[in-house]
Amino acid sequence: MIRFQLNPSPGGTAMGRPTVLPFSADDLAHMRFAVSPMWQLMAAFRLLARSSGGAGGVRPTPAAEGTTAGRVPAGRATAVRAAAVRATAGPAAAAGHPVHGPWLAQVRPRVAAAGLDRGLLAELVPAASRYAPDFLTPAPSAPAPALDRELAAITATPAERVRRDLEHLAHHHGRPGPRLRALHADPPARLARVAEEAEAFWELALAPYWARIRTVLDADVLHRARQAAEHGAARLLTHLDPQADWDGVALRLAHPPSRQRALSREAAGPGLLLIPSAFTPSGLSTRVAPPDPPQLVYPARGVGSLWETRPRTASAALAAVLGHSRSTLLAELDSPASTTELAGRTGLSPARVSQCLTALRDAGLASAHRAGRTVLYARTAAAEALLAAASPGGRQGPGAG
Repeated sequence: MIRFQLNPSPGGTAMGRPTVLPFSADDLAHMRFAVSPMWQLMAAFRLLARSSGGAGGVRPTPAAEGTTAGRVPAGRATAVRAAAVRATAGPAAAAGHPVHGPWLAQVRPRVAAAGLDRGLLAELVPAASRYAPDFLTPAPSAPAPALDRELAAITATPAERVRRDLEHLAHHHGRPGPRLRALHADPPARLARVAEEAEAFWELALAPYWARIRTVLDADVLHRARQAAEHGAARLLTHLDPQADWDGVALRLAHPPSRQRALSREAAGPGLLLIPSAFTPSGLSTRVAPPDPPQLVYPARGVGSLWETRPRTASAALAAVLGHSRSTLLAELDSPASTTELAGRTGLSPARVSQCLTALRDAGLASAHRAGRTVLYARTAAAEALLAAASPGGRQGPGAG
């Protein structure tokens, strides 16, 4: 019997006996990986909120909102909220983020201009809480479902499930605001708005970078699948994260007591979904919402190189194939940019930039994403592969291979 346990962190206080989740042969046969756009979106949204010093729907806890002795003065409530954000976000909030700093700097103003840092999604994914409603992360129905497929699952969530998750959020984060109360009162009428904001955030913050992100996630899955094939499932589960410990009969997750969840196979659903995350800095996240299989989200390998720039030698090598202007623009799309920005960086005329971008899009090497009144262009996965092959490390000498 394989067991799946949630244990307290070192030095924590145990709350009852560890919970055991048995795995039958059928459960093991249904253990699989998946790349979930909504899990990336949720983790990215929370990272952005925390790095912004608490933007993203931070609300006072019940203690800060008032007790039977009366409400906390406004100034004091503000101080409590700020302290809660500092305690939750840690040093990364004050100093940006050691890995995602370039992404945060580019995305933050776009998200703020769209008002997404103070909308319904921000209240559902508060910076000062680790919990977010489970209905926002439906179990991926395929190895890599498209975002619209997951959004459709969200809008189809039963009303009772939405209300239960919102009540759990209130338990963790305090009294909900008017928008969450409206969602609780009439989920079918309000879930469309949740999906709209999630899609808007995706277009602004993730879609222009998805080729890079997806490459990292796919590489992680490939590595771990090979690990399981060569060394068995025990090696795979042991090396997911330092919080995971496999002793031959049990997988223990070192969650603190406040995050322990009572699990049983009857309550958790069949199998196990393993989901890599590019925006989870450390630790594991779990989702148990039967009849879906339990989900275990872990930090993906290789995130440290996610925002590294390509060497200019790759652009020079491609110039003989694509032409100087197109190869230069492809190199400049190391971060998504508008036609005007690209013209300013390269010295090309806006008309020439537009012409070249059209050619790159037609060839499948660039994609376009609307951000308010601006259109941002980004490299596709095919472009990333082309640049990698043209870089010095990607070339092979005569007779190689």
